[in-house]
Amino acid sequence: MAKKPKPVPETAAPPEDQAPAPAGGPPGLRILAQYVRDISFENPRAPNSLTGDMASLKVERHIEINARGREDGLFEVDLKLVASATREGETVFLADVVYGGLFALDNVPMADIQAILAVECPRFLFPFARQIVANVTADGGFPPFRIDPIDFGGIFMQRQAELAAAQNGGAPQN
Repeated sequence: MAKKPKPVPETAAPPEDQAPAPAGGPPGLRILAQYVRDISFENPRAPNSLTGDMASLKVERHIEINARGREDGLFEVDLKLVASATREGETVFLADVVYGGLFALDNVPMADIQAILAVECPRFLFPFARQIVANVTADGGFPPFRIDPIDFGGIFMQRQAELAAAQNGGAPQN
């Protein structure tokens, strides 16, 4: 779930190597860096897990988004993808990747920041994190696990509706 970014001080300055966006210009999103923050792959039953019917694997995925504002006015967004496979109730593999990005938002209204951090930033990070999961599962001896595209906008809208319902005492919004 995306976390609400903390307000950015008015005096925050971009890094010295990044020119500030002109004040009053169009809203913009810049990707300043992308990186693997954490990666883990477990193949606890190798090499036995590599034999048997691969079609019988039960594969699940989990997605998590975390965003935070920084004192320098930039934003960090982490996209965590977890893919796990079981066969007959036993773990066959577990891939866990946290892929991050450093973003600058230029001339974006405060009301739109949360949506950009929860939807647009993960949308940019996803293809890279997806490829890492595919590569690590293939390197583990399995067919590459390719996570299906994710509707980050739909997830954001669902979370917003859940928050609104919780604030209204659990009553659904119409």
